[in-house]
Amino acid sequence: MTSSSSPSLPLAAEPAVGTAFQRAGFWRRLLRRPGSRLALAWLVLLLATAILAPWVGRLDPLSGGSDALLPPLSASHWLGTDDLGRDVWARVVHGSRISLIVGVASALLAVAVGVAVGALAGYFGGLLDAVLMRTAEFFQTLPRFVVALIVIALYGTSVAKMVMVIAALSWPQLARVVRASVASLRQSQFVEAARVAGMGHGGIILREILPNVAAPIIVLGSLDIAMAILIEASLSFFGLGDPNLVSWGTMLNEAQQYLRDAWWMSVFPGLAIALTVLGFNLMGDALNDALNPRGESFR
Repeated sequence: MTSSSSPSLPLAAEPAVGTAFQRAGFWRRLLRRPGSRLALAWLVLLLATAILAPWVGRLDPLSGGSDALLPPLSASHWLGTDDLGRDVWARVVHGSRISLIVGVASALLAVAVGVAVGALAGYFGGLLDAVLMRTAEFFQTLPRFVVALIVIALYGTSVAKMVMVIAALSWPQLARVVRASVASLRQSQFVEAARVAGMGHGGIILREILPNVAAPIIVLGSLDIAMAILIEASLSFFGLGDPNLVSWGTMLNEAQQYLRDAWWMSVFPGLAIALTVLGFNLMGDALNDALNPRGESFR
């Protein structure tokens, strides 16, 4: 931005992500690999399936029937049934909702905390920087799954608690990346121009600096979604999922004693977890390439 009293000062830099998306080559770089195109197609299909689950799933995922352990490819049960006669297809479809809700919500919360901590530490520096970064380092040393397992086991299970716990363990890496980027930009010419123009610290951080570090935020956020989905599935597999909801991890937990007699009970939810985590990781790599064509990794 410019100041009327200081016309000779340089213009503020345009937001990095905005210009990246405006470039004609962004989508070409994003989808240049076959794996990226397949990942995007899978994630779009998964999102549509989760939204339309009551219609796509066809049957009630919690309602049992007389056709227990029915193999896949039957007319009424495409992916077979479990030991209680519940439709596996319906349960896989409805389970996608829990995975996406936990993954996206925890990633958004982690991004909010990580960006706030990193921006404050990088912009103001000094004692505040030292305190916030030491706090981030402490949380970063904690094993995510083990801590989440202990907390959920002690305080009970629910989707909201899973989101809070996973987010609390996921923000440090993003905070450190944002802090480094903000610290390198706070003395830039466009930031100095904003200060001379009378813009406050909050406006400089939100309007001038953060748009220029949005690329690593987007990339790391997509990778956090994959990690959150994996942690939620693992917790549910250990019996710490909400018993009133259908999740892929819970389905795997219930399928343990039927691995030989009813392989479909474990294969289909396991395949859904693997493809979804792989999809978000591939999209994270594709976004890294598209938003940062110079090849510097944000991880």
